[in-house]
Amino acid sequence: MKNSTLVKGTAAIAVGAALLLGGGGTLANWNAEATAAPGTIVAGDLNVVKSVNGVWKDRNDTVIPDISAYKVVPGDKLTFTQDLTVTLTGNKMAANVTTTGISATNGFTPANVSVSAPVLTVGGTAVANPLKPTQTGADQTVTATITFEFLSSTTGRADTTKSYNFNNVAFQLTQVTQSGLS
Repeated sequence: MKNSTLVKGTAAIAVGAALLLGGGGTLANWNAEATAAPGTIVAGDLNVVKSVNGVWKDRNDTVIPDISAYKVVPGDKLTFTQDLTVTLTGNKMAANVTTTGISATNGFTPANVSVSAPVLTVGGTAVANPLKPTQTGADQTVTATITFEFLSSTTGRADTTKSYNFNNVAFQLTQVTQSGLS
């Protein structure tokens, strides 16, 4: 009897071990799957291109064909107008148009000249930085105007034969952070 109990106990342990190891019966393990199509992420664009050569004009709106041959005198106010093709594409895109290469110490005494930051227009209407994409997403022609004024308050012979070099001026388009961006 003792052997029979031992055999039955051993058999019960063996059956239990077999069940635990997956040898007998089934353990229900359900799973399911659903596919998703999250789409494709596409990057926007930011670019600025000089459309045509810019134009210099004097205070009377007269075109100056060769600015290097024009000699300014105190009281002169000259404007440079440049058309720029601006590409702004992106849901949260915004950018500032600025200039580089303009400084108060570029040849003239700083107190005797005034050079403006670019004034921007689109289709003749004044716009302000930051620029944003058009409703249609198309490129936009932005006109940037810089004003150079040889101030009439200049006295004596100050700044005679001086020059102001605009050859290194560039228009720069720089993205600005919008709400929701880091």
